[in-house]
Amino acid sequence: MSERNGLGDFDFFVGSWNSIQRKLKKPLADCDEWEESSATTRCWQVFGGAANVDEVHFPDWSFSGLSVRLLNPATGEWSIYWVNSRNGELALPPVTGRFSDGVGLFYDKEQYEGRDITVRYKWSGITATTARWEQAFSLDGGQTWETNWTADFTRTD
Repeated sequence: MSERNGLGDFDFFVGSWNSIQRKLKKPLADCDEWEESSATTRCWQVFGGAANVDEVHFPDWSFSGLSVRLLNPATGEWSIYWVNSRNGELALPPVTGRFSDGVGLFYDKEQYEGRDITVRYKWSGITATTARWEQAFSLDGGQTWETNWTADFTRTD
C-alpha cells in the first residue's frame, strides 16, 4: 500500500474471495442480533491501480452489491461508492479516506432513519490471503461507534 499518493492501495483486493458477512439486524436500536451469510466477491483493477470495482453475491440474503473505488491523485484520498441489486441506486455520498499503517479508514456523513450519522468503513487484517472490512455508524460525530456489518475475506485464487 502506498502511503504517499494512494496509488495501488486496493491492489490487495484484486482477485476472487469467499467471505463470511455479518450484519446487525437493527442498527442504532440497541440490538445485538446478527444475521450471517456466506458471500463470493470478484474484484478487478482499472486505471492502473487508481480505481477498482468489486461485485459481491450474498446468496443467503438474495442480493448482490457493487463497490467502485476511485483515487483522487491530487489528494491521495479514495472515494468508495456502493450500489446493491435490490434498488439499483448509487448510495451517496461516498465514503472517503485513505490507508495509514496498513489500515484503511473511510468516512461520510448521511442520514439513517431520519437521524444524522457518521459512517465509517474500515479495512484491516490485510495479508496475501485474508482481509477484514467493517462498517460502523456513529450518532455523536465519531466519538463512539456501533459496528453493524463485518466481512472476513479469504482469497480463493
